[in-house]
Amino acid sequence: MMKNKPAAVIATFILCFLVWILFTLTFTAQELIAGAIVSLLVALFTSSYFIHEDAFHLLKPNVFINFIIYVLFIFPVELWKANVDVAKRALSPKLPINPGIVKVPVDLKSEYGLAMLANSITLTPGTITMEIVEENGQNYYYIHWIDVASKNSKEAGDMIKGKLENWIRRIWK
Repeated sequence: MMKNKPAAVIATFILCFLVWILFTLTFTAQELIAGAIVSLLVALFTSSYFIHEDAFHLLKPNVFINFIIYVLFIFPVELWKANVDVAKRALSPKLPINPGIVKVPVDLKSEYGLAMLANSITLTPGTITMEIVEENGQNYYYIHWIDVASKNSKEAGDMIKGKLENWIRRIWK
C-alpha cells in the first residue's frame, strides 16, 4: 500500500491535469483553473486507488518516453492491424471465423502492467480479455479470440499480444 499519501495525490493530480489538457486543448486561464480544480478533487478522492507503489514511476524519463512511444506508435499500429483483420472478416464472409477461448501465458508481474496489457488486448477488435489468473507463480489470461489460429498457448499468446507485452514490460517492470 502507498505510504506517502501526498506523493500519491500529487502524481494523480499531474496525470489528471495532463489528461484534462489533452482532452480540452484549451489554454485559457478559466479552462486551466477549472481543470486544476477538477484534477485536484479527483486526485484527493481516488489517489489511494490508483497509486500503490512508486507515485512518480511514470514520470521517470525512460519510463515516460517508453509510455509515450507505446501510446503514440506501438498500440495504434496493433490496433490498426486488428481493425483491418476484423474488417476483412466482416466484409468477406468466406474468410474463416473460428471463435474460441485461449489460455495465454503472460510474463508481466506488475499489476499495472497486467491491467494495461489486458486492456490493450481488449481494446483491439477480435479479442477480449476475460480473466487474469495466477497459477504456480505464472500469470495467464483467458482471452476470447475471433479466430483461434493456434491451440498452443505460447503461439496463440505471441499472435495475440504481438509487440504489446514487450513494450508494456519497458513501462512496468
